[in-house]
Amino acid sequence: MSQSLFQGRLGVQQRVLPDYRAAFFEALAQACAGGLSVFAGQPLPVEGIKPITHLETATLFPAHNRHLFDPSSSFYLCWQGGFVDWLEAWQPDALVVEANPRYPSTRAAVKWMQRRGRPVIGWGLGAPALGGRLASLRKGERLAFLRSLDGLVAYSQRGAQEYRQLGIPAERVFVAPNAVSPPPAAPPPPRPAQFDGPPVVLFVGRLQARKRLDLLFGACLALPPELQPRLVIVGDGPARAEFEALAAQMYPQAEFTGARHGAELQPYFSRADLFVLPGTGGLAVQEAMAQGLPVLVARGDGTQDDLVHPENGWQVPPDDLLALTETLRQALSDLPRLRRMGAESYRIAAEEINLEKMVEVFIQVLQRQV
Repeated sequence: MSQSLFQGRLGVQQRVLPDYRAAFFEALAQACAGGLSVFAGQPLPVEGIKPITHLETATLFPAHNRHLFDPSSSFYLCWQGGFVDWLEAWQPDALVVEANPRYPSTRAAVKWMQRRGRPVIGWGLGAPALGGRLASLRKGERLAFLRSLDGLVAYSQRGAQEYRQLGIPAERVFVAPNAVSPPPAAPPPPRPAQFDGPPVVLFVGRLQARKRLDLLFGACLALPPELQPRLVIVGDGPARAEFEALAAQMYPQAEFTGARHGAELQPYFSRADLFVLPGTGGLAVQEAMAQGLPVLVARGDGTQDDLVHPENGWQVPPDDLLALTETLRQALSDLPRLRRMGAESYRIAAEEINLEKMVEVFIQVLQRQV
């Protein structure tokens, strides 16, 4: 845990508080001398998000989310009822909000804080290019909202660059690399210098269509017989039956273990040689790195850029079977290289991208503003 503290009371707004963020908010609360309160509401059923219902160190104040359209729609809006009531009750010395202009109630909260001379920090993925007939209007709305904030914390270097390119002064933009895991508490598990049987390729995650396991089955099938791995799929979800049926046709060597959590995951990470994420998402990438595994991931929103470098893994274009197959072939053809890359993954998780470093950035930004 960071030794520095934010001496005031901190408030954080989230549209939804997913369960994987619990560890971050508990750690952030411990670094706030005046305490932390989180204002968050419920997702739509279609989103498939498991929300947090309780925090131990921080307090959780329920927002009354009213959704207009689906979050995937460019017309989506979410009004969070009770925002100002929460501010009146909590009286934060600083406020962190999602850097998203599609939540109109956040604007009222920003004005409430500004009237009292208290800073508001935005936290977001970045500002990717907008398309469609309303792109110009939406860009103007986005820029006006972001300029109303006292600072911006981006999930990644790419996100920070997008904020700067949009017109936010560089000195107001910071990077707290997106993390879900603390620094590893133990050294990585030992792995042999030679394969003991087929190489082991591991996937861990929720089984949804967007995870693109179909691409992974196809890539494994296309490998030379001597490189075809033991493919271990850890997880559960709405697409599990579909993926199991597809694997039976395409790659019967695939093993489905069902959902595993916490210490239950350790044996799977220890026996693996390579972690592969062929689709979107990927919270388990950091867990795999903390276990000393090289990683192969589909290129995404920029958060993977800070995690995955040529020294510890590969990024391939999304939805590209040929690229995934060739990269998998290269990876499994050179075991000494895999082991070196796994060691670098562990170093990154221990020294650069973890919950402790993420909290440190937030505290530093808050200390500059208050």
